[in-house]
Amino acid sequence: MTARVLAWVLEQLQHNSPVVLATVVGTKGSVPGKSGARLAMNRSQNWVGTVGGAGLEHRILNRCKELLQESKATSEVHTFGLNKGAKGYEVQPLDSLCGGQVTISLELMLPMPHILLMGGGHCSEAISKLLPKKGWNFSVQDTREAFTTSELYPEAIERSYSTVEEFFSNETAGSLSRFSDVLLLGHDYSEDLDRLQRLLQLAEGANVSLDGKVFPRIGAIGSRSKWKSFTESCIDMGIQPSSLDRVRCPIGLNIGAESPEEIAIAVIAEILSMHKNADVHAPNWRDQ
Repeated sequence: MTARVLAWVLEQLQHNSPVVLATVVGTKGSVPGKSGARLAMNRSQNWVGTVGGAGLEHRILNRCKELLQESKATSEVHTFGLNKGAKGYEVQPLDSLCGGQVTISLELMLPMPHILLMGGGHCSEAISKLLPKKGWNFSVQDTREAFTTSELYPEAIERSYSTVEEFFSNETAGSLSRFSDVLLLGHDYSEDLDRLQRLLQLAEGANVSLDGKVFPRIGAIGSRSKWKSFTESCIDMGIQPSSLDRVRCPIGLNIGAESPEEIAIAVIAEILSMHKNADVHAPNWRDQ
């Protein structure tokens, strides 16, 4: 059971879902769940495993649901007395006849970013070399086979050589949730516009926000004039301005980046700030 729960946890994190892992770390007396018993819950409140069932498990499942609303990784430990008259320092009584005590740790684990690089040129290549150093995953898609090879992208989770239409024919808003971010880095204006329109249509059709959780955040490389043209084309086909407001263009923090390597640093820093909910405009603590 433990191996199955842990394997499920890794699978959920790989698919960009936060997970709460509950583990029995200590017991006294008669208890339903022994030390090492585990239970895990994902964003959709699906769960596997058990920490012993009955009222104890009901309490733990409710706490898992609450923790999944948090935006930062956290952990906590609770001790339960399996008797409604249980007493003691930090012991929470439960209406149970077992009579023992159970100590359970709860850990909220947040997935690391998984970035889809749409367009496998110089900027994508530079970004891809930095991402594994952060422990982040990435995938790559391009309409040109030579720009999706294992030689260029040896650590990519997915490599997709396809037309834009072919790629999206196999995707839904739900399936795209495995990515935290989609970066439009194509060599061709029309391809990136097609990608953007299809992404926003899927998001609007599913009525989801570009939050990096239920649907990926979207960023595009390019000038302000390019973005103005993108915006006009998208509005002409019926995409809501509010959806376009959530797209970042040009991508990357404003650090004066010029080379692909500098752009990669700016882009990863921007994604890191969103992943950690950091205010990049706040004064540095060294200046206070």
